[in-house]
Amino acid sequence: MGRRGLREHIFKLLFMSEFHPEEELADQVSLYFGEMESLQEADAQYMQTKYSSIREKIEETDALLNEISRGWKTSRMSKVDLNILRLAVYEIRHDADVPERVAANEAVEIAKKYGGEESASFVNGLLGKVIRSNGEERA
Repeated sequence: MGRRGLREHIFKLLFMSEFHPEEELADQVSLYFGEMESLQEADAQYMQTKYSSIREKIEETDALLNEISRGWKTSRMSKVDLNILRLAVYEIRHDADVPERVAANEAVEIAKKYGGEESASFVNGLLGKVIRSNGEERA
């Protein structure tokens, strides 16, 4: 499976986690993987690891999103947009294997596919701010 496909599945896992209690998430992830035909073990491991890593950083990520967004706190964002942003922010700030611009572009593509009419521009705008703030922290 390609990186885009893996990202989409990680996004779906993050989105799914919005609707289940914490104690059910491991079972829900197992069910999700169980329904995927011809899932390679390496892909399942990659998705599980990245999903878990993103979940560990949700408080930090949401705090950053709340800080940089104007008039749109995470509590008001659509669950689709929020989880696309969580994935992309994790990649921008914590995944050295993914260039910042690639993470942003992939997030915009996922937003076009799964989000609402304004999702792509909303995601793009916020991720631009994240990338700028990330550059300031590195300087």
